[in-house]
Amino acid sequence: MFRDIRPALVLLFGLTVLTGLVYPLAMTGIAGVLFPSQAAGSLITIEGKVVGSSLIGQSFTGDRYFHGRPSATTAADPEDPSKSVPAPYNASNSMGSNLGPTSKVLADRLEVDMTALRKENPGAAVPVDLVTTSGSGLDPDLSPAALLFQVPRVAAARGLPEEQVRRLVESQVQDRLLGLIGEPRVNVLALNLVLDRAAAGR
Repeated sequence: MFRDIRPALVLLFGLTVLTGLVYPLAMTGIAGVLFPSQAAGSLITIEGKVVGSSLIGQSFTGDRYFHGRPSATTAADPEDPSKSVPAPYNASNSMGSNLGPTSKVLADRLEVDMTALRKENPGAAVPVDLVTTSGSGLDPDLSPAALLFQVPRVAAARGLPEEQVRRLVESQVQDRLLGLIGEPRVNVLALNLVLDRAAAGR
């Protein structure tokens, strides 16, 4: 009987080693050589210190910085591990909110966010990506409109002319991939770093 199943076991073992060990290690090695920055997580460093990744959003809450897209990721509650608590941009738990258009929780959160944003920039239409979460909860980008909406607040907090801050936003706009795929976008972390440099160089 062992003679009958031996070819299947050999094939199973061989394919496990090939596809589960050799192939992933080979691809990791090739990626590390050809695309070292991307293979290491597209980390952004300032003076030797890692400040974030261009692929994962992070929470900016101060008025001096542009805020990113809302994040619905969660983490275990330190008080009760069987429950979860909001943990924006938790990279170990990529997820959306799963709240639908009839959800009262979602409607209440949107109302609070919209009220705060309308006070921040009265009379301006609130861009939808400033109040909606992405499917991953880790989106590092915002539309140019969502960042231009925040210009008055950031300029006032920094003591900079609005026109200068607006030009900084426009200088960071990335076009559609190959001119066709996706929408124009701005990486919020990269923009905030440019903003810091511009303010320091005044």
